[in-house]
Amino acid sequence: MLRSGCLVVCSVVLAALLIGALAGWPTLPAAILPALLLLGLLVEQYVYQPIRPDPPGVGWEQTGERFIDPHSGQGVVVYYNPRSGERRYVAGQV
Repeated sequence: MLRSGCLVVCSVVLAALLIGALAGWPTLPAAILPALLLLGLLVEQYVYQPIRPDPPGVGWEQTGERFIDPHSGQGVVVYYNPRSGERRYVAGQV
């Protein structure tokens, strides 16, 4: 919910600053912070993946990596798909 709100606010602020720039106002310094925040929010969605409850299907291999998630406190097992290079994080025993 907070992420969605921040995405909307940053998008609206950047749109307003773009309109101001088109009108000839010096808006570049004011656009730096919302642009960085928007970029960070968008990158975070693809970098940090959720912990899934069930192991993935055929074609996935355990990497041997196991750790305790600092946010939830639960054990996590890492799976790897050699065909696509994708990694999945699954709740499990550490």
